[in-house]
Amino acid sequence: MVIFIFQTVWLFIDDLAGKDLDLGIIAKFLFYYMPTLIDKVLPLTVLLSSLLTFGAFAENYEFAAMKASGVSLQKAMRSLIIFVFVLGIGAFFLANNVIPASEQKIFNMRRNIAKVKPAAVIVEGVFSDIEGTDMNMKVAKKSGDKDQYLNDVIIHQKSKTNLNTTVIKSQKGELISSEDSDLIQLLLTDGYRYEEMQPKSAKNRKKQPFTRAKFETYISNIDVSDLNNQDIEAESDITTDKMKNVVRLTKDIDSLRENNLKQVNAFSKNIFIRMGAFPVRDSLKKEKDKIKTAKTKEIDSTADTNNLASLVPEWQQSQLFNNAKNSLTNILNTINGKKEELDKRYERYNRHILSLHKKFALGFACIILFFVGAPLGAIIRKGGLGLPMVIAIILFLTYYFIGVFAENSAKKGSINPMLGAWMSTIIMFPLSIYLTRRATTDRGLMGDGNMIQRITEFFKFKKKAKKA
Repeated sequence: MVIFIFQTVWLFIDDLAGKDLDLGIIAKFLFYYMPTLIDKVLPLTVLLSSLLTFGAFAENYEFAAMKASGVSLQKAMRSLIIFVFVLGIGAFFLANNVIPASEQKIFNMRRNIAKVKPAAVIVEGVFSDIEGTDMNMKVAKKSGDKDQYLNDVIIHQKSKTNLNTTVIKSQKGELISSEDSDLIQLLLTDGYRYEEMQPKSAKNRKKQPFTRAKFETYISNIDVSDLNNQDIEAESDITTDKMKNVVRLTKDIDSLRENNLKQVNAFSKNIFIRMGAFPVRDSLKKEKDKIKTAKTKEIDSTADTNNLASLVPEWQQSQLFNNAKNSLTNILNTINGKKEELDKRYERYNRHILSLHKKFALGFACIILFFVGAPLGAIIRKGGLGLPMVIAIILFLTYYFIGVFAENSAKKGSINPMLGAWMSTIIMFPLSIYLTRRATTDRGLMGDGNMIQRITEFFKFKKKAKKA
């Protein structure tokens, strides 16, 4: 857990460092984030602890003594198997109840850092960019319980052309905020506002005119809806799947699927109409009308339907082709624009399915990795933090990276989201059966004898066969 907490600090270093946050706020943030690390920490802990424990037993000939007393490996593992099954059930309830609440706390805390402590993004003595606004601010000193009182304020405000044309200087300032609002009120007192003028004539522009206005009180509202929200994956529409339990996820998956199908059907119908096509029913009706018309009106049967351009005069054909090309280009642009929106919708749908199945997969992963670590420790017969630690880390990294690749592919729709949540567990399952069977029958890791000796004997046999 300590290792992953340090990794978390590096992950959110931009949100925590250089903002003059209290240690209490940072500690609270890490405390809220700890439950979300369980899905990584718990499988690794089960794998490592089982490998170390059974490796130490085998190294000290404890299993040999047990077997001499008539206690098999399965009987020795029985109590731990029951414990691991209970642990797996507990891991599911943790993923279903505790982790969603923790994710909600983290999300709200990251969004509200600027509201709880609005001056956190302003560093004394340097110009600090205010995210989501067109200004940067410099203060000489901050004071107050929330650092809301500012001294010697200088603000550079950018124009539409991204130039610093406006400067505001004030002796004192105050930031007034509320957790219920996305606006921070900046109250400045006793200062000046300077703004460069942009005359139309070049002669007047050479004089570089500007205006200066003295004020006793100056109020500016700053929108902080995007403040401290750089990497929140946004994004809230996508990340909300981590904040829901199984019941809520099941309902939202059904509603998202129906909504996506409606969007696709409506868009398909729109494109169908824009292309000038008609449903089959309408085309059959028109065909019947043509047959009726043919009885009373002569139809030109010599028209070549394979070359529709021949039905119009030659001077109109180029215009016909240009109109068709423009219509097709517009339709393709519409489809490409809609594709990005639909991809986001289906990514959100896939994320919900992933989150649902990962809650169940976490419990099974603990059980399966126990049946990987315990037999492996009995086979290699090594305890301590040497070789078992290396093997455990290699196995866990294999399990973890398979899960990461499968999850990323499932989000983009390359594989089924259900398979993406279970793939790493499915791959480890045959390994657990293989290792358990070999440990039960007192066999080695790779074979009944020395693998290197077998390979050497194989090549010697091939060499003798060639001479013969």
